Amino acid sequence: MPLFSVIIPLYNKENFIEATLKSALNQTFTDFEIIIINDGSTDKSEEKVLQFNDERIQLFTTKNQGVSQARNFGIEKASGKMIAFLDADDFWYPTFLENMASLFAKFPEEKVFSSAIEIETKNKIFKATYSISNHQEIIKINFFEGSQDQGAIFTSSAIFEKSVFDAVGNFDRSLKTDEDTDLWIRIGLQYPIIFSWKIGAKYNFDKRGLSKSETDYSKKTDFCNYLEQEKSNSKLRKFLAIHRFSMALKSKILGQKNEFERFYRLINLKDLSAKQRFLIQLPAFILRFIFNTKSILEVFNIRLSAFKN
Repeated sequence: MPLFSVIIPLYNKENFIEATLKSALNQTFTDFEIIIINDGSTDKSEEKVLQFNDERIQLFTTKNQGVSQARNFGIEKASGKMIAFLDADDFWYPTFLENMASLFAKFPEEKVFSSAIEIETKNKIFKATYSISNHQEIIKINFFEGSQDQGAIFTSSAIFEKSVFDAVGNFDRSLKTDEDTDLWIRIGLQYPIIFSWKIGAKYNFDKRGLSKSETDYSKKTDFCNYLEQEKSNSKLRKFLAIHRFSMALKSKILGQKNEFERFYRLINLKDLSAKQRFLIQLPAFILRFIFNTKSILEVFNIRLSAFKN
């Protein structure tokens, strides 16, 4: 039985899957299996995978059912003690699994491990910023406290003991978006995170392209199913306030008034910073100007955190 089961959901990523798969196969730690779920791809994605001849690779082809079902299928097929997800257009640095195995050995009583990431855009590669102390390379954190900027768990840079999914469930297939965040919330309610500042993965942002569903905020999740738990968990409430703030701001910028109101009414403004409270009251045309300025600033490696998820 391998230590790690690496689950790669694959849908129409013919331009990326080779580099992604190579980054997994080139790990310095080699005790793993790779489970690729071809989720009904209509391009040459499967053909690209079949070019690899490595006994650690298992390829399953299913009809298109979405990324949540593909990942859940991979969890079901996994034989490893630990589960790792790798999106088909993301990238692992060679020592990622070695670092994760080291953390697992050092903290055998813990079940969730994560590392810092880089974000690749068209113009720059940025180190993600976190609401996590960097005074120690490895730190035990609360997920909600550590995710007030970049999320402390990112799909392609986290490791989970398989028993975690028995305890909290798998990805929710009923969600159209934010199914990963929903699962991280359920995990964060039960488990602390061992976080490493050593960068393990690179998230390919620009090259994914934005689908209609990614700019239609009527499809975005507002997590109102957690309202009752928010009453007794201030860390969860603040985490969700920041998520809703981001969704409300982007809805206003895109002129989606109903969606702005949907997210805004769920926010306790006391959970936002003074800058966030100021921004959310601004007219849409001013926000659009700020957003466009932000895009220009990022070319020069300057980030405006108020617009981050």
